[in-house]
Amino acid sequence: MRSTHKIKSSLAKVGAAPESLPEITTEAQASGTSLAKVSSAESSPGSHALEDKGTATWSLTAWVSEVQAFEARAVRAQAWETQAFEAQSRASHPKATPVTEAEAAPVLKQGLLPEKVQVPEKEKSEVLITRPFWSNKAEYLLAQMGYTMRPASLWSFCYLWLHSGGGIFLIIYIFLLFLIGIPLLFLEMAAGQRMRQGNIGVWKVISPWIGGVGYTSFMVCFINSLFLNVITSWILFYLSQSFQYPVPWEKCPLLENASGFDPECARTTPSLYFWYRMTLKASDSIEDDGPPVFSLCLPLFVSLCLLGVFMLNGLKWTGKVMCVLVSSSGLIMLCFVVRSIMLEGAVFGLHYMTIVKISAIYNVNVWRGAGNQVLCSLGLGFGSIVSIASHIQSSSSCLSDAVIVALANLISMMLVTPFIFSVLGFWATQLTHRCNEKNTETLLNLVNMGILPPEAQPPQNLIGNPTSIFTSWFNSLSNPIKKEVLSHVPECNLEEQFLKIKESTNFAFLAFVEAMSFIPGSVFWSFLFFLMLLNLEMSTMIGIMDSIITSLQDIFISVQKYTKLFTVVVLMIMFLCGLFFTRPSGSYYIRLLTDYWTILPIIIVIVFENLAVKWAREASSFFADMANLWGHPMYSIIRWLWSCLIPVVLLALSVTTVFQLSLKNITYLAWDSSTVNEEEGPIPAEAGIRVHPA
Repeated sequence: MRSTHKIKSSLAKVGAAPESLPEITTEAQASGTSLAKVSSAESSPGSHALEDKGTATWSLTAWVSEVQAFEARAVRAQAWETQAFEAQSRASHPKATPVTEAEAAPVLKQGLLPEKVQVPEKEKSEVLITRPFWSNKAEYLLAQMGYTMRPASLWSFCYLWLHSGGGIFLIIYIFLLFLIGIPLLFLEMAAGQRMRQGNIGVWKVISPWIGGVGYTSFMVCFINSLFLNVITSWILFYLSQSFQYPVPWEKCPLLENASGFDPECARTTPSLYFWYRMTLKASDSIEDDGPPVFSLCLPLFVSLCLLGVFMLNGLKWTGKVMCVLVSSSGLIMLCFVVRSIMLEGAVFGLHYMTIVKISAIYNVNVWRGAGNQVLCSLGLGFGSIVSIASHIQSSSSCLSDAVIVALANLISMMLVTPFIFSVLGFWATQLTHRCNEKNTETLLNLVNMGILPPEAQPPQNLIGNPTSIFTSWFNSLSNPIKKEVLSHVPECNLEEQFLKIKESTNFAFLAFVEAMSFIPGSVFWSFLFFLMLLNLEMSTMIGIMDSIITSLQDIFISVQKYTKLFTVVVLMIMFLCGLFFTRPSGSYYIRLLTDYWTILPIIIVIVFENLAVKWAREASSFFADMANLWGHPMYSIIRWLWSCLIPVVLLALSVTTVFQLSLKNITYLAWDSSTVNEEEGPIPAEAGIRVHPA
């Protein structure tokens, strides 16, 4: 049992916290005003006054008789005290909330404070300080949308559409989006908006024993930010090379004496050579260490400098930047959609969008892939949604915001899907054309050398449609001649070339880079393509950086006064840590992290977030807080989803993911300089990673 003195002390510090006094609002308004004088109405013998004269005086009678009933409220007041002191402003000019007479009156009627308690003005201002707000609702929504529109998720969605049942995958995805995606997005938005803290502080306030969820989420977010910055450096490197004509990945480089093309490049494709040998300077194995690649260190530094420019000038400037990044990305995407559907082979690619495999609805892997895609595409579990939402006013409706952001994310994926399928159809068509042209040249040489009979001589004029002309000629041959021709040249099949599409983001990067080089005006379209990728990556990184900075400031409260300097220090640490991924073997580690590591801890984090709401503080308490915040009760279906269904779905998702990973060999795609090609190999035992049997 607490003593009366301790209870008085707790209340004096918190200054009538919202948790103990639900009717009092201590949030700084968007317009920001100074602490005002507050006086209560003298309508009862126990009326009191709160004066702003350097100290605040609270008085009340009949204290002793209410000690027993008040102790429970004091416990909640102490919890809010910790929260309030940690939730100080990140803005350069924090502002306090005026406490109006109408807000103070309910406190005086409840009889919560025992006697006159002196609250120093400095301490009182510390309690009432809060973080800055977004300038308007549009900037807040665009910030959430920009964070969720990450290029890797857009590509993964299209890949799953192609290989997981076509239209059936889309139906399953939309179903899971409304079943678990929007409720979980609503949960993170509501937690950030209600608690006014970053990812670590939010879950510690909800329940101290669940605070490890915030730390786990922070570590996952930080590690992801390191290699996402390196991916941004790749984009910047390619963007800087796009101003050459022709672009350097369109043709093989000449030797130093200009006597011919580089022989290593001549044995592979120019885009593949430029990627592994000129950009990554990749090693032949993940074991082959080396110093960071200097040509990537500078772009990595530039990418972090851009992040600093976008974030150091405060939230209002960041909001304007997000508006430009998101809107420009959407505009460029629309231009690419229009241009891509006019490319040769676009119809062939779009045909695969219309395929519907009904049997896929019974496939557990399709449901697992759709569920993981929902979590990844919305960016759940990283803490960025919580941090971004902590800068919006409490009057905002989180449920409508969650629906808007989720639908915007779905629309963006639906918009980019025809663009990707059209470009990949064009890419496969061009590669098939070049394959047939190469086969024609080879067969002509073999016929001239007498190795093949004259009947095997192909048509020399393939202008127009090389694939159609060569295929028609090949089909007209007799079976013995066909077998003899195929023994010397490979068969060029358009459908097989299209289905070679892999899930790896590296493959998407390479395929699109190569496709852009085939389009007339390749310099212009390559520049636009990398500019769009840069905008999308930067908008995602701004959300991740906000989560990192906010979470660290929740732990180290003293650095809140030096937000700009602290942000620069964090960016420098990220630069030094990111150098690990710029080494010759760095891209292999990025592939392993994205393929085998990221999704599992994210699912675990989200599971514990639901448990925190349900068991740590009981769902009814959290729901009551939300009802007080918005002025209307929570929807019962949301309560049921949070408390009952979603934990079960997430548990099933985690089990199937672990089971699927246990069946896979842990492999990575590396550059083999001896064969001048990509080779997939297992992780060596010396790397310290267990290889599971297939």
